[in-house]
Amino acid sequence: MNQVDYLRISLIDRCNFRCQYCMPEGTELDYILKQDLLTDEELLTLIQKVFIPVGFTRFRLTGGEPLLRPRVVELVRAIASFRETQDLSMTTNGFLLAPMAQSLYHAGLRRINISLDSLDPEVFDQIIGNRGRSRWQDVWNGIQAAYSVGFDPLKINVVVIPDVNDQEILDLAALTIDKQWHVRFIEFMPIGNLSLFGDRGWISSAELRQRIHARWGLTESQVRGSGPADIFQIPGAKGTLGFISQMSECFCDRCNRMRLSADGWLRPCLLNETGQIDLKTALRTGVSTTELRQKVRELLAIKPEINFKSRDSGTTGAYTRTMSQIGG
Repeated sequence: MNQVDYLRISLIDRCNFRCQYCMPEGTELDYILKQDLLTDEELLTLIQKVFIPVGFTRFRLTGGEPLLRPRVVELVRAIASFRETQDLSMTTNGFLLAPMAQSLYHAGLRRINISLDSLDPEVFDQIIGNRGRSRWQDVWNGIQAAYSVGFDPLKINVVVIPDVNDQEILDLAALTIDKQWHVRFIEFMPIGNLSLFGDRGWISSAELRQRIHARWGLTESQVRGSGPADIFQIPGAKGTLGFISQMSECFCDRCNRMRLSADGWLRPCLLNETGQIDLKTALRTGVSTTELRQKVRELLAIKPEINFKSRDSGTTGAYTRTMSQIGG
């Protein structure tokens, strides 16, 4: 396996969208109480005194929706200020991004992923569970603002849902032709949502690539990311196309990450719940950061076994948390 040096940090489990693949309709979500969230001080302590010393140098801020976190710009500035921080990025739905993009960039954020599952406002609102004023334009404005500010790479995340948005694959891929945008198609993963879209299944990345290739041609890109995406490019395009194939292809051997939930649980693998550590409770009950470092090192040592022997446990049987609660 690759060296594990990348931590995805959920800042909050709440979101201003209710995307069907993340928070299924009809599901009652028990949101984390404010007092049970990691405080800014606790999070920064864990990053500086536990995660950085054991080898983590790259951090991605996620949610829920991370821009709902109070004082998020100050938190970005603090994490970016650590001399060991080699990379700091964020995944957002973009709804609140337009007025915040410049401040986040000045604070030290350089890379951003924005979810945009459809270019059709009606389809978009269906996917995000919106029943009021359309939110598509606000998200599009956020993307444009991030591009103008200078975020590079600027990535657009698309979860492909059969018979919902898969007919837009070519239109979404075309966004990469004239701008240095990086569109990433993500196979739908039933994390905590076993029955969701069960009648539709999912579409493999290979099929998506075939569709795009038939229209423009498709070549492997010289750009190589650090994550699980396979990178391709439409000939002559300024941007790239990424394909994240967690359902059709195993990429455990390339996994370089762990996940920290907003309430302080360190999770070694997205697809199963083996070996999680409750860092928040340990910190609040006086466990030293020296001891916490040792616990994390032990988890890092067994991560390959967890990945390869238990990767399917998240899609069968009981599963405690949905994607919104994990901080995917």
